[in-house]
Amino acid sequence: MATALTIAVNHSTEDSPYNTSGVDWIDVNLDNDTLIFSAGSDVVKDGESIPGDSALNQAGSRINEGVAVIIDKYFLADVDVNLLKEVYNMGNQNKRYVLGFSFDDETTSEPVLEVWDDSTMLTVASVALGAGTPSNSWYKGVVTTDALPGADWAGSALAGASDGHFLQLNNGNGALSVADVLYCNLKIIVPVTVTDSGAFTPVIVCKYTTL
Repeated sequence: MATALTIAVNHSTEDSPYNTSGVDWIDVNLDNDTLIFSAGSDVVKDGESIPGDSALNQAGSRINEGVAVIIDKYFLADVDVNLLKEVYNMGNQNKRYVLGFSFDDETTSEPVLEVWDDSTMLTVASVALGAGTPSNSWYKGVVTTDALPGADWAGSALAGASDGHFLQLNNGNGALSVADVLYCNLKIIVPVTVTDSGAFTPVIVCKYTTL
């Protein structure tokens, strides 16, 4: 039987592992749920209904010409209950247990996390993913499976599957020999060179092989 994956977000300020009692880990509905990155507002905040495009645009992060902008707020749009759930520890924070990848058995390859333009997983052409230059991607990630990332962590620029631009979720230690939970943190940094606003909807992918 193929190894199953559950992806979860920590909807708690407590930095504790998946399935810790009293810590609100939410399993992601991979068919319907999305992550929303925002400056936040009175209606784009934890516990509010999933907003429409107008509310999201109003709560968008402002570009400051000549200044890099780190996105402040990260939410799960939990479609099952039609609510925003803030992922409090995601972003430029020294937090370890943020995104969890729970495998119910062994794998035959090391699980990796990639970011692509869309579900075809063929291109990284959008401005947010570096417009074809992966090192310019706004999306940064760091593996936290074994340790905290550190304050003001740099991480890797995530875009596609080119070397150095995806995450090896088992910290480069290879395939899983037993069931396990792997972790990472993400943040978005809009670089100083960006002068035009826009909306981007890349796809975050976890890849692995199994028997």
